[in-house]
Amino acid sequence: MGLLALGTALDWPEAKTKAHHVRAWGIKQLLEIWNKAKVKERDAMLWGDEVEYLVVTYSKDDPKVLLSLRQADILAALAGDKDLAKEVTPPASPGGTKPKDKYPSPVFHPEFGRFMLEATPGKPWGIDFKELLHVEPDMKLRRAIAKDHMLPNEYPITLTTFPRIGSPGVFTEPHYPVSGPKLRSQFVPDEIANPHIRFPTLAANIRSRRGRKVQVNVPVFRDENTPWPWKDPTVNYDLHNWPEDDDVRNGAAPDNFIHMDAMAFGMGSCCLQITFQAKNITEGRKMYDQLSPLGPILLALTAATPIYKGFLADTDVRWNQISKAVDDRTAEELGEKPLQNDRWRIPKSRYASNSTYISEDPRLREEYLDPNLVIDPEIKQQLLDGGMDDRLATHFAHLFIRDPIVIFNEDLEVLDLSKTDHFENIQSTNWQHMRFKPPPADNNIGWRVEFRPMEIQITDFENAAFSVFMVLITRVILSFDLNFYIPITKVDENMETAHKRDAVLQEKFWFRRNLFSSRPSRGSGSGTNTPRSGGGGSRANSRPPSPVGPVEDEYKLMTVNEVINGDEEGEFPGLIPLVESYLDSVNVDVATRCQLARYLDLIRKRANGELWTAARWIREFVKGHEGYRKDSVVSEEVNKDLVGKVIEIGEREARGEGFKGLGRGVEKLLGGF
Repeated sequence: MGLLALGTALDWPEAKTKAHHVRAWGIKQLLEIWNKAKVKERDAMLWGDEVEYLVVTYSKDDPKVLLSLRQADILAALAGDKDLAKEVTPPASPGGTKPKDKYPSPVFHPEFGRFMLEATPGKPWGIDFKELLHVEPDMKLRRAIAKDHMLPNEYPITLTTFPRIGSPGVFTEPHYPVSGPKLRSQFVPDEIANPHIRFPTLAANIRSRRGRKVQVNVPVFRDENTPWPWKDPTVNYDLHNWPEDDDVRNGAAPDNFIHMDAMAFGMGSCCLQITFQAKNITEGRKMYDQLSPLGPILLALTAATPIYKGFLADTDVRWNQISKAVDDRTAEELGEKPLQNDRWRIPKSRYASNSTYISEDPRLREEYLDPNLVIDPEIKQQLLDGGMDDRLATHFAHLFIRDPIVIFNEDLEVLDLSKTDHFENIQSTNWQHMRFKPPPADNNIGWRVEFRPMEIQITDFENAAFSVFMVLITRVILSFDLNFYIPITKVDENMETAHKRDAVLQEKFWFRRNLFSSRPSRGSGSGTNTPRSGGGGSRANSRPPSPVGPVEDEYKLMTVNEVINGDEEGEFPGLIPLVESYLDSVNVDVATRCQLARYLDLIRKRANGELWTAARWIREFVKGHEGYRKDSVVSEEVNKDLVGKVIEIGEREARGEGFKGLGRGVEKLLGGF
């Protein structure tokens, strides 16, 4: 999360009257950036990762594990530590390699939840292969530094969500009553959110704009003793503190769904995000497009969210829950009422899968684009008049159909073209699974692409593995000039599929048959062989022809295992074999190659089912616990033991002792790593 501005935040009725003003100034700032940076070049690709933590209080002697709301105190302690202003030498990499240079200390940031921290490396990573091996030690260092600035009973853990957030009773330290004026939630207090004015205003204005509380409904997992139909027993139908308390009496909490009603249930989730800096805008647009179809695959592969509000869910990932938790669409925009006051019907929440491709790649067919894409035609024309090409103008004209949610009165006095505040007001609250990021106003860094769908993993080893894997995938895409294009509507469909329980093994996803469409396939008409070592250069430098033939012939349903490891027929090579082919074609020393192989092996085994996803491990932990009654309820006892095991795994990892012998199915999660 970036710097948090201060000022007088407008409540929604007033902010609504200023929305057009902010959009207009935002477009002027965007065009200013465009004209300064459209020919910008960078020599090397840089990248960075973002790891988010939940902070919990845990003691073997206390029957409850709680969320700690001391984010501000922890961040103050970190900021006040003079030693962290110095450069540090990260621990040795898994292979024993020590970094040659010292690195700036990791940087810690606030997040929406007062129980959350975000940590990033002190400087961007390069793509030197040995440098990739420093990511895991750096992640371990961040966790250790965070822990050192917490109370003895506080722990930074990397679970996607706290299993009992919003459950009846006490689940935070300190405890606060629910149903405050900003969130108006009957499950969580206002104090659960970061007190910076941006966050409570964001939550309140989303609720005010949509005319009711957010409705986050997740199907409950039906076990042997789960009552059916199941009615969420935590919902209070007799609450009358706020007008929005009528929501549940008007059908907001349907049978067989876990019901949640506040932004905290979505934005209180942790994830792993990777940002890549491209050498220029053309490369950035290409990476944005080619990584987009991979989003649902990585979402399913990193699945880690099977519990909400103390109940087992019948889904495995967080994405749709966050989408619903920040959905500000009105009844008209949702299509529930005829359009009268609003401009258009909007098919998706502002937190959703991508709706656009943006590259000028000739392989991008019109059939891949969304035929029903909603854009603001006036904004698109303004961008075209400013010199932007049609495809990128369409992308931003789509993002700018949204209203700004948080507006500071002081920012409306003078348009400052040396800033990007109005542009970022819209851009940064379009939370799509990919984000295309122009350079900042000072133009000191390049065009960037943010890969956002992955779930946070329990260990730093896993988070490093997925981070490094995505970096290697970008290298393969650019070196072999791969083509992952499928219709963007199929990407949407895949994102929904990724939510299903154990989708990584049980479901199939639309994926492109032939990744090498710039040349004829060898063998069958739809397949290809893995490229020969060093064979990517000539393909990358030649302009691929525009595709021909029915678009439906270009993709088919595949399992995650087929996408990652290749199919049995040899028609589809698989992403890991492509990465290995790329590594064969470049100069990588044996020791480094062996350590990278550890990461690839983890991902290979998650895809083929030899190792479980975190979602499955958590689910099986609960179902195998002696305190579980096969009724879908995750009790305080089960929750404490689950979080305790996560802490134990982290402590074992920090000591470098590996994960063997931890019991409770940990060997199914982490194997012999």
